[in-house]
Amino acid sequence: MTVVAIVVPVFNEEAVLPELLRRLAGLFQSNPGVAWRAVLVDDGSRDRTSEVARSLGVHHIVRHRRNRGLAAAFLTGLDTALKAGADVIVNTDADNQYQAKY
Repeated sequence: MTVVAIVVPVFNEEAVLPELLRRLAGLFQSNPGVAWRAVLVDDGSRDRTSEVARSLGVHHIVRHRRNRGLAAAFLTGLDTALKAGADVIVNTDADNQYQAKY
């Protein structure tokens, strides 16, 4: 089975996480040979981003204590995805600016 990790840096994104995760899950429903994992990197959010992600079933959440910026969040996400056994790693944005189907 191929494991695809979707790395999502997040900063105060609690409101958009349900829609993002719904869209991502929809992409993999018809691919039985592919398992996907959301890897959220909470880059110092001051809202409930991490708690909302956990309540939505995200298991791979890394939290920076302070905002370190997008590049640092992507690097943390890559490291976490590799440690989680990802065969393929995709980076996306939490606010749905990139359509999940692409």
